[in-house]
Amino acid sequence: MSHSAQNTDYSFGPENAVVGAQMLFVAFGALVLVPILTGLDPNVALFTAGLGTLVFQLVTKGQVPVFLASSFAFIAPIIYGVQTWGMAATTGGLAFAGLFYVAISFAVRAFGSGFIHRLLPPVVVGPVIMVIGLSLAPIAINMASGVAGTDQIFPKSTSLVIAAITLAATVLTAILGKGMMKIVPIIVGIVVGYIASLIIGPLMGTGLVNFGNVGSAPWFAVPAFVAPEFQLAAILYILPVAIAPAIEHFGDIVAIGGVTKKDYLEKPGIQNTMLGDGLATTAAGLLGGPPNTTYSEVTGAVTLTKAFNPGVMTWAAIFAIILAFVGKLGALLGTIPMPVMGGIMILMFGLITTVGLSVLMKAKDDLSDARNMSIISIILVVGVGGLAIQFGGGFALGGIGLAGVLGVLLNLFLPKSAE
Repeated sequence: MSHSAQNTDYSFGPENAVVGAQMLFVAFGALVLVPILTGLDPNVALFTAGLGTLVFQLVTKGQVPVFLASSFAFIAPIIYGVQTWGMAATTGGLAFAGLFYVAISFAVRAFGSGFIHRLLPPVVVGPVIMVIGLSLAPIAINMASGVAGTDQIFPKSTSLVIAAITLAATVLTAILGKGMMKIVPIIVGIVVGYIASLIIGPLMGTGLVNFGNVGSAPWFAVPAFVAPEFQLAAILYILPVAIAPAIEHFGDIVAIGGVTKKDYLEKPGIQNTMLGDGLATTAAGLLGGPPNTTYSEVTGAVTLTKAFNPGVMTWAAIFAIILAFVGKLGALLGTIPMPVMGGIMILMFGLITTVGLSVLMKAKDDLSDARNMSIISIILVVGVGGLAIQFGGGFALGGIGLAGVLGVLLNLFLPKSAE
């Protein structure tokens, strides 16, 4: 671990393999959560996380030690998209979300990074991120209660006990954990919740864990890639959701730069990191995986281990791609009981909301200013309320997407306060 301590130059030596495996372990919990929640294939998500990280490294010439994997911002849109247009059309929309990042990267090349902050200031981005978290809250509560759709899959009392144990383990690990434990609370929570399910389920007369598919699953299997379809309605629904993660990307790149004491906004440049992120997300969408984003858990691990060498992330990516072909792994992940995931989600979706809140609080803008209050209020109520506007050709814009578009338009056209 110490071998790569202060080395920020790229080197892909076998001595970095163990640290690379450790980085994947840190990212693993969040990486597989998104596909499990949205019905995407966890093995495909592993593959596209590995592929996306390698694409990012190629574009940025291996200068930034980050790992790219499943983005939480797209959970609600993926769930809605799959119900409305099907899996193939939804992943086609996700591929276009990646192209949105690519377009931003070219805009930054043309106009400089300042235009992003003028177009998408904290008073727009903060509330949009909050809407993403708050709109997911009912999903978390349903899962913690053992409800899928309108059906009570597991008894409510048993489910809530399991969810509470999982949530408690996750929160206590995040608060009290030392060293590496502090940055893997999701994995700890899932393991504790899983064990609790194995013990409490039979005691309550409920089979929470079913290993039926694990035995029949092959050890080696090609991930269930999905060929995308391109439907305008699905694309236009998902595109606006990409606004918030695009801004978060800036924050993530600044954060890893703060850890390694390098200015990545300057070199390789935010236009190239954004391009790498966009191409990685497009590649994921074309294969049926969730959109990619830079993982702050892994940045935390980099801070802890001082493993500043970006070559470590190449190893993490390679291990992710190898694991993607282990059929039994996907089957085993499929046995995680719904209340366990619900317990984790209560915390995770709340954290997304808190991130949005912190974006707002860090803003130098006066939050009591009538203009800013109007923008924030409209975004929150339209987004959380789930307002949808029907256009011609069966296209509707609603929820997070509508909130994002409205936020951008209000910021552009509302007059500045008289003062």
